[in-house]
Parts: sequence; C-alpha cells; structure tokens
Amino acid sequence: MPDLSHPTISDVAREAGVSISTVSKALGGSGRMREDTRARIVDVAQRLGYSARPRRREPRATRSYTIGLLTTDSFTRFAIPMMLGVEDALSAGRISVLLADGRGDPIRENHHLQTFLARRVDAIIVTGRRAEARAPIGIPTRVPVCYVLSPSQRPEDLSIVIDDEQGARLAVTHLLSLGRRRIAYVSGPQKHLSARLRHAGMTAQLTEAGIEHTEGAVMWGEWSEAWGRQAASILARSDTPFDAVFCGSDQIARGVVEQLQQESIRVPEDVSVVGFDNWDVMALASRPMLTTIDPRLDELGRVAAQAVLSILEGNDLRGEIAHDCEIVVRESTSVLPS
Repeated sequence: MPDLSHPTISDVAREAGVSISTVSKALGGSGRMREDTRARIVDVAQRLGYSARPRRREPRATRSYTIGLLTTDSFTRFAIPMMLGVEDALSAGRISVLLADGRGDPIRENHHLQTFLARRVDAIIVTGRRAEARAPIGIPTRVPVCYVLSPSQRPEDLSIVIDDEQGARLAVTHLLSLGRRRIAYVSGPQKHLSARLRHAGMTAQLTEAGIEHTEGAVMWGEWSEAWGRQAASILARSDTPFDAVFCGSDQIARGVVEQLQQESIRVPEDVSVVGFDNWDVMALASRPMLTTIDPRLDELGRVAAQAVLSILEGNDLRGEIAHDCEIVVRESTSVLPS
C-alpha cells in the first residue's frame, strides 16, 4: 500500500484511475478533458491531501554552470531539435552544455554519467527516442535529473514527454471540422507505445463526437512510406468506407497520399490526410503538402531546460509532465479554391 501521509501525484493518478500527465493537467487547469474527469481528479487530490504546489529544495551552494546532456543518439530527426532547444534555453543563462551519446549501451552511458559528475555538472538531462519508459540512470547522483521523450520507469522522477493522445485529438478535431466522419488510422507497429497512444486519442475524440470507429479502419505496420503506400492500396480496395486517413507519422502519410492518387482518389477533395511529426523533409516534399501534428521537439527541449533551472532555483519538480502538440494545416486536408 502507498504511504499517503505524504501523497504524491502518482497516488492521485492511481486513485483516480488516470495517468500522471492527466492529473497534472487537471490540477493545473490546462489540457482538454471532460469536466467530470477534471472534477473527479480535483476531488481525489483534496481527499488525499495532495497539493500541486511544488515543495522547496535547498539550492546547491556552488554552481559549475554546466549541464550534462545524455542522449541515446545524437543524429536523428528527434534528437537534434530537442538538443537545440535545450542549448537555446540554457545559453540564455550562460550555462554550458556537455553532450554525450550513450548509443543505448548501459556501460557507455554509465561512463558518460561518471564523467559528468567528475566535471561537477549542476544537473543531467537524459533524452530518448521513443515514448516507452526507460530504466533510471544506473549510478546514484545528488544532482537533478530530467528525462525527456522517454520517461523514467520511476514515477517520482521528473519526465517530460510528448502528449501523443492530445496530438491525435487535434488531428481528429480538424478532420471533423472539415465534415470528415469515416476516418481510417494507419500507423507503425502496435507494439510501439506512441502508435497505441495516438490511436487511443483518436478513438476518444471520435467517441466524444458520437462517432463509432470500426476496427476495420485501423492498420498497424511499419514507420515507412512503403507501408503507407501498401495500406492505402488495401484501403482503396476494401469494403471499408473512408473519407480521411490519420497517419502515425509523416513518412506513412506521404506514402498514403501518393498511393491514393495512383488509385484515382483525390487528396484532399475525396480523402483528407493528416500526418504526425511535422518532419519537413516529408511534409513539405509531399504533393499536396501534408497537414501534420507538430510535437514541437525544440520546445520540448526548452521546457526540459527550464524545468532543470527551476529545480536549481530550489523548486522540487517530480512526476511526468505532458507536452502539448500543435497542428500545422497544409493542403492535404483543405480543398484549394478552383
């Protein structure tokens, strides 16, 4: 049984039957959710005696004005924007960033962490590639640690993640506003948490709109253009009616758009298509250009850096914080004037 003499945000989430990020949004008055859900979470927090106000912690007497940034890869389209966001936010305060790439190897990662501590860094930011939780760093440390994109498996650790469900809700809300009602979902492997979360957000938004979503319009595959083309071909030849496709990535969406047009299905006149990632290499090269969900990875990095600075000022931040996405509307969902 959890010790409720000092209730945490995890205790509130467990009691209310929701995620930590949902509790954070409900108590902070942000995010989209049903009012009865928000009221239930507030009631649970009050009953347990939980306060969302952060506790104060004693700031370190001396500072090195350096932050250790540990990444699992330093060259992908996910890692680079996050790292730039971290560096932008910290450089404003004349704080240097020490970068190390663990490459997913625990031994290499521990070596870099020991180097950070030997250099007396003020804090450590750990970035990942996927939404799946990762093990906490393998060596003890008294400096603050913030996990970004891939949350820590320890609920009390500070983790800042993309709100995949909220991003999917934005996509569906936009499609519904265009009059689309039969929305197919084409995504990467079902084993990937981000793919499942995006499907959950889509389904929840359709349910709130009173629209039943059929399983025949859900297709799991790979994060590739080739899978997008294959899925679109299957949809075009199936008995499942659809007037929109929400894709789990921009790579998939570009393949879907290309194949639909080869099947003589016009985009966006006949079918609207929405991607996810706002990866300009894919979104802007597509014809028509893709409407997509932007997880704002650079802003995610800035939020992580600001959280670390807040901790260094004495604030005690814990738990999972969900970072909202934005929708970028382009031609794949809007009919251009004739």
